Amino acid sequence: MTHKKARTEGWNFDNSYARLPESFFTTMTPPPVSSPELVIFNEPLAASLGLDSQALQSKEGAALLAGNQIPEGALPLAQAYAGHQFGHLNRLGDGRALLLGEQITPQGERFDIQLKGSGRTPYSRGGDGRAALGPMLREYIISEAMHALGIATTRSLAVVATGESIFRETVLPGAILTRVAASHLRVGTFQYASKWGSADDLRELADYTLQRHFPEVGTEGNRYLLLLQEVIKRQAMLIAKWQLVGFIHGVMNTDNMALSGETIDYGPCAFMDVYNPETVFSSIDTHGRYAYGNQPPIAVWNLARFAETLLPLLDPNEEQAVKLAEDALSDFSESYHRHWLKGMRAKLGIFNEEAEDETLISGLLGMMQKDQADYTNTFKALTFDKPEDSVLFDSTEFKQWHKQWQARLGRQQESKADSQQLMRNSNPAVIPRNHRVEEALAAAVKQGDYSVMERLLEVLANPYAHAPEQEEYCALPGQSNLPYRTFCGT
Repeated sequence: MTHKKARTEGWNFDNSYARLPESFFTTMTPPPVSSPELVIFNEPLAASLGLDSQALQSKEGAALLAGNQIPEGALPLAQAYAGHQFGHLNRLGDGRALLLGEQITPQGERFDIQLKGSGRTPYSRGGDGRAALGPMLREYIISEAMHALGIATTRSLAVVATGESIFRETVLPGAILTRVAASHLRVGTFQYASKWGSADDLRELADYTLQRHFPEVGTEGNRYLLLLQEVIKRQAMLIAKWQLVGFIHGVMNTDNMALSGETIDYGPCAFMDVYNPETVFSSIDTHGRYAYGNQPPIAVWNLARFAETLLPLLDPNEEQAVKLAEDALSDFSESYHRHWLKGMRAKLGIFNEEAEDETLISGLLGMMQKDQADYTNTFKALTFDKPEDSVLFDSTEFKQWHKQWQARLGRQQESKADSQQLMRNSNPAVIPRNHRVEEALAAAVKQGDYSVMERLLEVLANPYAHAPEQEEYCALPGQSNLPYRTFCGT
């Protein structure tokens, strides 16, 4: 099968990443698939990108989104990067993904358009470069849910079934996801430049990152220190938002930390039901390195690896460079804590600040953990001040806490209605419950029924609506003797 140029369909590509030194990527054409068929398409996202939804949902559009055709102006390439994977540094790269190019939207914004599962690349390390339908639909569901929750994230434009089988533990239907990102620049990209590139490569990458994501930094002062500081700020805000909704990424390797501050790479991720900081879902995280409660310190660890790559740029004196990096990194904890505490106050309807607020918050979380209360539904019940019949809400300890909370709300000038509105806007009615996600994936993959997934996506599209039709999606899963486990899906 030959690759032919497709009509534009609204594509408006630039390829600035391809203007970096050639060591950072390999240009290549994706291997074709046999029978591409579009199974889900994100029309609102397509419109915001300036794309023609009707054209992309045609047979020719499916061929394009599978890599069988290359849009005009695209320059497909696989990016090189490295990464600490569970603490061990490896030379990596896009082993099953290709960056088509950067779409310039009608508003002048720039977004990477990437095909994930598009086939083998020079960085595949023995893999087949393909992806299974289930994990690609999973990324579509979770990434779009995260966007609706107001959390910075890559987006999903489409999933195309390839008509081919891939072989893992079993035979699975293949698929390709079209991912949209502010960029795919990672901590691991800098680790690659630092270890396997030249000093000029590292500086050029840093300058490119500043120009692309932090143009406000300008040319004055220590630009590379400002780069480090800005990345730290964005990650502190991002991780706080994860914690506030109970999101567990599952594989916080340095190659999965985007410098843009977006959540990237939805592999074994999941949302917490019962509140427990030790919650782990990933089947490969046997020691809980990336457990819910460990996400903030792991973020600092990853950022320290980023800072190490920047040392030659921070100051010619290594001792001074290390001090600058350490001072910058020390700001993460305060910044993260500030974002988290502000978010927790909002979840409890608190507008102003009092010294005892953190004690009030930790008291609630401690009771939730002890009584195995559901994280999302507990805050939902508090939002409407309708405690449910549960171990937590029936306890004397909670009733005492509730009085303290009400007294705290009474000490601020905002009304009870104002507090409830703040809580409605801060506590989602629905999250992608693990059993609901699995239900949707099973229907799609095993029966070819996408209606369950489409309904789930509709409900998740406005998580703060607290609408009657969302109620059934708030229900907890049935009792199971087996803990919920997620898999990387590679």
